[in-house]
Amino acid sequence: MYMFKYVSKRLGLMLLTFFIIFTMCFVLIKMLPIPSPQEGTDPAIYYARLEEKGWIRDPQEGENGVWTYETVPIFQQYGTYLSRIFTKGDFGTVTNMPDFPTNAPIWDIFVNCLPPTILINIYSTLIGVPIGLGLGIIAALRKNKWEDQVINVFIILLISMPSIVLGLLIKYFLCFKLRWFPLSMSTSDAYFTWDVIKSMLPAVFALCLGSIAGYARYTRAELSEVLTSEFMLLARTKGLTKGQAIFRHAMRNSMVVIFPSILSEFIGVLSGSLIIENMFLVNGVGGLYLDAINSHDYDFFMLMSGFYTLISLTAGIVIDISYGFIDPRIRMGAK
Repeated sequence: MYMFKYVSKRLGLMLLTFFIIFTMCFVLIKMLPIPSPQEGTDPAIYYARLEEKGWIRDPQEGENGVWTYETVPIFQQYGTYLSRIFTKGDFGTVTNMPDFPTNAPIWDIFVNCLPPTILINIYSTLIGVPIGLGLGIIAALRKNKWEDQVINVFIILLISMPSIVLGLLIKYFLCFKLRWFPLSMSTSDAYFTWDVIKSMLPAVFALCLGSIAGYARYTRAELSEVLTSEFMLLARTKGLTKGQAIFRHAMRNSMVVIFPSILSEFIGVLSGSLIIENMFLVNGVGGLYLDAINSHDYDFFMLMSGFYTLISLTAGIVIDISYGFIDPRIRMGAK
């Protein structure tokens, strides 16, 4: 019952926070001037489309070819925008994105570009979690030995090096010098063929190396603390071997902190892969976000802002709830 109340309360706060952030993004983006039509675009069609969206009213071409119009109040635009989403499922159409046809539904483009982003993050997690946990366990069990020192140096190097630098090193050595991988991701939608997976691997490596360091650091710190706890001494005095005490008690208790850190690292990678996607030319949603900002395509910007905001807010709830499932002693929301 406590968990149900806690989850309900957190969901309500999440939706309220999402609405506030989404509204702020809309107001701030609408305070910018309306972008001019791209070269080769008919201004009459362009401004008629903006009028249809509810951004402007009464567009007219002046004698000198300069178009004039009356800007619709921002909150009236916001009401029209939300009404289109909830009544028609219409998140807008392409206005200024050069790589996509004008007036194409941005939701369809977003859905088509979502699989590469999800896949490179899933692959980085599948690679990073076992390696990171394994290195952390070895470092904790061999604390202050040479194995621990080597792993600590490896962790410090990866944590202190930004992912963009790791990406540049991977692209230069593995893709350019050694030519083990292509310089950019394949544009094919056959995502589970070896050629496409191989083209994803440089971006996956750039994302997972930082995660490996994070997993190893969390695991080493938590497992080292648990191994020195009094209940571990009690387990040994009851006749358990060192291996039995570690796997039955130490690992289980340390996972209370480690498992939520895995979830937070995954969400962090998903929301932080914008630069990596752009660097390796991954045709995912990260590149769309940057293109929408550079092209001043407001509908695209709002959809991408909502997507990443929702990911970040959902992560907090998932991490908190996971504590209750990992450790039954924890009762979220209990007084």
